[in-house]
Amino acid sequence: MKQVMIVRTDLKMRKGKIAAQCCHGAIGAYKKSPQDKIKKWENEAYAKVVLKVKTLEELTSLKKMADKKGIANYLVVDAGRTQIPSSSVTVLALGPDEDDVLDEVTGDLKLL
Repeated sequence: MKQVMIVRTDLKMRKGKIAAQCCHGAIGAYKKSPQDKIKKWENEAYAKVVLKVKTLEELTSLKKMADKKGIANYLVVDAGRTQIPSSSVTVLALGPDEDDVLDEVTGDLKLL
């Protein structure tokens, strides 16, 4: 079991901004996840992985795949108060879910 955050690198966010956006995503996806998956994940040390994509198009394509597979997910849209324009889509968070289920969507992506 794990939770995955996928970050857009084309936005050139600084480390702190990325961390904050990933936190928003982690909580958002967690809230959408079924209780049985949450409980199993909590019993397996809360694994999290942060991956990267280069474009909004890649991110939205992954969201569509996650939706089709029934994976709980959350798309983070920034308020625009600091580094990037308002309404910028920054992170896609997936799960928690089984490793192999998430790997079907994210298996080709690189670590951030």
